Amino acid sequence: AFVELEDVCVRVIQMEDVRITITMPPTSEAAEITLVRPVARKKLIDYKLPDSIVGRLENDAQGILIAGAPGAGKSTFAAALADFYIKDGSIVKTMEQPRDLQVDKRVTQYAPIEGDMSKIADVLLLVRPDYTIYDELRRDDDFSAFADLRMGGVGMVGVVHATKAIDAIQRLIHRMELFMIPSVVDTVIFIEDGRIGEIYEMQMSVKVPDGMKEADLARPVIQVKDYIRKEIAFEIYTYGEQTVVMPIKSKKRETFQN
Repeated sequence: AFVELEDVCVRVIQMEDVRITITMPPTSEAAEITLVRPVARKKLIDYKLPDSIVGRLENDAQGILIAGAPGAGKSTFAAALADFYIKDGSIVKTMEQPRDLQVDKRVTQYAPIEGDMSKIADVLLLVRPDYTIYDELRRDDDFSAFADLRMGGVGMVGVVHATKAIDAIQRLIHRMELFMIPSVVDTVIFIEDGRIGEIYEMQMSVKVPDGMKEADLARPVIQVKDYIRKEIAFEIYTYGEQTVVMPIKSKKRETFQN
């Protein structure tokens, strides 16, 4: 067992696969002990992904965001991806608080040093894993540590709360230079009800944004492409001092079932 968090009125303990949260007055109205354990553990093959997506995860995607609402199955998919990478011969680490991902024993799980994830990021830059699973990104410091590791050449998988796939990308805006985003995150996987709902890939281009006509309005544009439908879903660019996230009207509709 590990004490993951300890304060005057709060203690969080991870005992094998059970997370124990203890709260006492005045933080809570009454003394309370809550035990949470995982209800499912999946392998990547259980998601029945097309070969093209598996190939992208294995060979091309180096900066991945796994997004979804609370309880959607984000961490379950992140753990499945960690096991997939470790069985492929890669060195995999995790950054968590608490350390409750159910992963292969060969995956070392790191907690923050003195509550600071950036200090663990500095350690991992020395360890040089092939992939790091960051569960989860909330504060500015988390996104900064994620970007530092990715720009340092480490393959990164981050877990983030979002109600839509594009919301996960918008959480990066203003937290880093806009046109660094495709270098930090190239793939967004949206999980809903334990299944993959959408997959986006991001690319940088110089073009006239959709809906504009004059050629002299060409500018750097981040194209957010729906990987399933093979079409551009959003364009992100600056217009004056504003950052625009523009949805592109779809000409065809398909549903990805898995």
